[in-house]
Amino acid sequence: MTDTAEKQRSWFGRLKAGLARSSAKLGDGIAGILTKRRLDDEALDQLEEVLIAADLGWGLAKEATQRLRHAKFNQEVSPEEVRRTLAQIIEPFLEPVERPLVLDPLRKPNVVLVVGANGSGKTTTIGKLAKLFREQGKSVVLVAGDTFRAAAVEQLKVWGERAGAPVITGPSGSDPAGLAFTALEQAQREGSDILLIDTAGRLHNKADLMAELQKIQRVLKKLDPTAPHAVLLVLDATIGQTALQQIQTFRDLIGITGIIMTKLDGSARGGVMVALAELYTIPVPYIGIGERVDDLRPFEAAAFARGLTGIDS
Repeated sequence: MTDTAEKQRSWFGRLKAGLARSSAKLGDGIAGILTKRRLDDEALDQLEEVLIAADLGWGLAKEATQRLRHAKFNQEVSPEEVRRTLAQIIEPFLEPVERPLVLDPLRKPNVVLVVGANGSGKTTTIGKLAKLFREQGKSVVLVAGDTFRAAAVEQLKVWGERAGAPVITGPSGSDPAGLAFTALEQAQREGSDILLIDTAGRLHNKADLMAELQKIQRVLKKLDPTAPHAVLLVLDATIGQTALQQIQTFRDLIGITGIIMTKLDGSARGGVMVALAELYTIPVPYIGIGERVDDLRPFEAAAFARGLTGIDS
């Protein structure tokens, strides 16, 4: 087995383990319905409820039950068969959002604005992204733009040290837009490859948050009319369907070009990825399934579908 194949196998093992709670919830629900029973109308109705309760979304639940009705109605069907059918249905639902983050190697810097509610894992994700980019040989500058949260600034400094990336900070409570402007000036002067900007995420006051994020965008454009080149929303999988509301909020506030789903290992609600893909066509370049720096990896629809349904291959 090649090193690449071994790494993929290792990653799938960790992905499957990370999604164990989600797949167990789904598998237990399916087994509870189908044990020693034919696939009749009542069983199909119950299965639809299980799929919706697993945060998979109405569209997926309806398609899955319709396909099973057509293929197996009034026949005995094993939970394993249902899970394999689900994996086959889920994968094409997810494929449209399996798109990588594409940065221009000739642009210095690529400006990446990272947004998300407080507690979503945003600052940690920025640190992991910095580490990922540094391993690819890129020079990275971090900006501690959540200037009102000292803990976020200190956390980003720790990640900056781990990644070998400088962190630009300002006085507590200082203007995040002014800090972003200064950081972009420095990154342009030094020819850095990537500028990663952390931001506040106080959703209880949308008007203030919108004004702050829009101001950051405006000042960046004074130095580079094409900036920011990516706006990534970090979502916490443990909040389930609430994640869909956050997508709507941030899309309306600032516009987002990509989504990173974190904490998939800490929840039984990983199915929300399917609902997300059904409702929005926003790319998901990365997912996070753990605390380690290499637990942030590119999203793969096929692997995720198998992991979510507990299928080995």
